Parts: sequence; C-alpha cells; structure tokens
Amino acid sequence: MTQKPLSTAAAERMNLVAQDEIWKYRLKAETEARQNWAQNWGFLATPLEELLKGDEEPLTPKPKIELPERFRVRPVTPVEKYIKILPSPPVPKTTQGFIGWRAGVPGLNKGLAHAFEIRICKGACAKELGWPEQGIH
Repeated sequence: MTQKPLSTAAAERMNLVAQDEIWKYRLKAETEARQNWAQNWGFLATPLEELLKGDEEPLTPKPKIELPERFRVRPVTPVEKYIKILPSPPVPKTTQGFIGWRAGVPGLNKGLAHAFEIRICKGACAKELGWPEQGIH
C-alpha cells in the first residue's frame, strides 16, 4: 500500500532538529536582549528628576557684535504721526443704525470717499457700454 504524502505542517512538526535549533536561537536572542536592556532602554526606568538634573554647565553669554550701520534697525516712528484717529460719533440706539453710522460723519468717511462716482441706478452699466435706451428698460 502506498502512504499518503505528508502535509507541510506535518513535515515541519516532524523536523525536531530544526525546531530545536529555532528554540535555541530564540533563547539566545532573549538572553542577549535581557543583558543589553539596561544599556539600551535603562533611561525608561530612571526617574525624571534624575534625568533632568545633570552636569549642565551654565550658559555663557555670547559676546555682542557691533553691527554696521546699514544692518541696524531704525527707531520706530510713532503711529500718531501718520494716522489721525478722530473721535467716533455717538453709538446708534438701534441695530439698524449701526449700518454705515460712521460713514455719515464728514471727517470719518475719508476711507470711503473715492475719486469716481458710484452709480447704482438701473441701466448704469448699459449707458457706460453705449447701449441704446431700448435695451436698458
């Protein structure tokens, strides 16, 4: 009678010499890891205070280097020289009054005043483009 061929798993189980070598290798690696752990990972077991206190030398101040005139920072010019802030008008009593409340005061609307005329009427764009009046209405 012919025997059935062994499966790979069964063949691996029967190779006792190879299994023994693998086991020896694992034990050797584990022993080496245990011996080298303190050297490689011992800082994890050290308290934080012991790690922080060290033989640190106090930092010596760096000598000041005199910069050439072109690299020096100029003194800051006060903002008041360039920007004039006028007092605000009284705060509106309603929320509707907040819309454009500073724009109505002549001295405060300088940022809103432009050199061109704003046209928001019906057909303003059509007139600029030169369209006939029949196309506007």
